[in-house]
Amino acid sequence: MKRKRLVAAAIGIAAAAAITLAGCSGSGSGGRQTLQLWFWGAPPQQQQTMKKVLVDECNASQKKYTLQVTFNNAVDKNVQVALSANKGPDIVYGSGPSFSAAYAAQGKLADMTPYAKKYGWEDRILPTMYQAGTVDGKLYSLPNSIEDIGVFYNKKVLDKLGVGVPKTYADLTADMDKAAAAGLYPSVTGNQGWKPVNQNYISLFMAQVAGGKTTYDALQGTIPWTDPAMVKAVEDSAEFYKKGYLGGKDYATLNFDQSVQLLSKEKSPFMIGPSLIFQFASNYFNDKAGNTDDLGYMPFPSIEADRPNPYATLGTTASLSINAASKNKDGAAEVIDYMMSDKFAKEMNKSWPGYWAVPLKNFDLNADDYTGLSKPFVTAMKDTIAGVNEKHYGFFVGTFFPPATATAFTDIDSVWLGKVSATDFLKNVQTTFDKEKAKGLVPPIPEPVN
Repeated sequence: MKRKRLVAAAIGIAAAAAITLAGCSGSGSGGRQTLQLWFWGAPPQQQQTMKKVLVDECNASQKKYTLQVTFNNAVDKNVQVALSANKGPDIVYGSGPSFSAAYAAQGKLADMTPYAKKYGWEDRILPTMYQAGTVDGKLYSLPNSIEDIGVFYNKKVLDKLGVGVPKTYADLTADMDKAAAAGLYPSVTGNQGWKPVNQNYISLFMAQVAGGKTTYDALQGTIPWTDPAMVKAVEDSAEFYKKGYLGGKDYATLNFDQSVQLLSKEKSPFMIGPSLIFQFASNYFNDKAGNTDDLGYMPFPSIEADRPNPYATLGTTASLSINAASKNKDGAAEVIDYMMSDKFAKEMNKSWPGYWAVPLKNFDLNADDYTGLSKPFVTAMKDTIAGVNEKHYGFFVGTFFPPATATAFTDIDSVWLGKVSATDFLKNVQTTFDKEKAKGLVPPIPEPVN
């Protein structure tokens, strides 16, 4: 605890909560070695899920390590400051592999390749997701979960509008137009407090309009980012925004939690966004509110007629790494290994849907074993993994793009707001990307089929 207080004082952490837990394997005697993990500020009920599934299970399994978990919404900033001073948690939580790649390039993360060989991670984890965490052939992060971008819908609102669940992209936009005419939000979402939310929607349009194969070619440097298909994807995303399909004029003043609340209050028929939104939805669509069955979810319908339907926008919710300055790397690896297990995935998803679709090749969860929103989430993720295994996917910017390039795409709202043209925006992306490609920061990702 002394070390934790010293680090907190050094970087100004205002911890929301702390949980003590142990590593999940190994043996030992004598005093436990302390490990630290800083995590985002999850709600109390989700913190309890982590305590039950991770903390209690690990504490009962061995006596060698004790991990202190601190929950705080400023985790990304706190980790950045701490790592720059060669301090911080043993297990480094980040907002995806592109964030971790930047730390790896600075020498702040440990090479996890030896642990991957020890625990068989490469054989266990989806190749696309495993490779996203590599830099120059070495593993520096593992994604805690896969995610896709889909459409959440309120069945009651659709009934009031006299429409069914949309089956095509044309159905979806027609339903949103009808909602707007009825005085509702066409859909709700927003980037208040976290501008990288923008990445969701440019990722969606690059996947759906340009396609995964074209995006892959741009990441390999065989075509420019200013390729006509990419320009069209950017322009179509701007048109989507201008029509009010991303929360309308309130996009900059809404966040995911507020948006789900508006969806539950029947202010909109739709919320378009990543599957992790299930975890926010469980706060407003639940047995206590008596409206669990009102919420539906569907993959985003393919925009292009020749694109498979569904067609995933593949990403991850977060990443896990090991601090290069950690004195207990073996213990950190043991905890990460448990978090990459079938057992952990099955238990976490019972009461925390949306965040723990552990990227296993064999995501062996049975939706019939779950209740509430966990049931549709498990179904959605099994379907996504099936599509990924068929190589029907595009790439999420924050997962598969080098870090500065991902940041450049975060500024897509400059195109949406008419401040810059799609072509000029992509020229800036190209300049940034060229520098990172020359440094070897583009992860080796599998090639989609279309």
